[in-house]
Amino acid sequence: MLTTLLSATDAHALRRLRALAALSEEERRAVSMAAEQSQHLRGSRDLIRAGQRTTGPLLVLAGWLGRVRLFSDGRRQILSFLVPGDVFQEPRTLEPVASSTVTALCDSVICPAPAAEDAGLRDAYAASAAMDEAYLLRQIARLGRMSAYERIHDWLSEMYERLSLAGCAGQDSFTMPLTQETLADALGLTSVHVNRTLQAMRRDGVLEWRGGTVRLKRAAGKPEASSSAAVPARVLPSRTAAAR
Repeated sequence: MLTTLLSATDAHALRRLRALAALSEEERRAVSMAAEQSQHLRGSRDLIRAGQRTTGPLLVLAGWLGRVRLFSDGRRQILSFLVPGDVFQEPRTLEPVASSTVTALCDSVICPAPAAEDAGLRDAYAASAAMDEAYLLRQIARLGRMSAYERIHDWLSEMYERLSLAGCAGQDSFTMPLTQETLADALGLTSVHVNRTLQAMRRDGVLEWRGGTVRLKRAAGKPEASSSAAVPARVLPSRTAAAR
């Protein structure tokens, strides 16, 4: 898979940034030039560990990364996910340090995020930061108040929404390079519980998960928390639009 990613372009990242704000031709070129400085990460490799000094904001070009909290007994909690077009490690202090470990969950490509010298990228980065906060709050709600069935469906719906912004999703499906064990680490469940819940969702006709592709077949009929209120309506594509 890494060989394929070696030829990755800035297309998906640029598409998401342009969905968040209008970028000038110069800003689009800046994103493309930044992509030429890409760094390729193999799955399971840590990009940075909690407490280390960060080098500046980064842009995800391909793959999936996770912000991870590791425990002394070997357990881990995936706090949030980073997918194409996401910007992270934005400095908020004079000597910024990583608040969590960032791990490549599959073969991934990142690059330095271009400087926001004009209004377009500034607006895109601001919108991205607001959405990142909304997704973190949504994760708290999932872990605190939802059943396993609701957690999985809400998380899959969120990832479909996010990947659609970058043009990485089909009309009702997206590629999911994660194992059930990884999903368990993200949703505070055991892998056995995840497996049983996915089987129930398949029986209910809610989804299919085959060969690394998740297809959302219909609504789960369960209450779900939505981050849409924090996201400008114009950047939330319908499933039909995402297929184009």
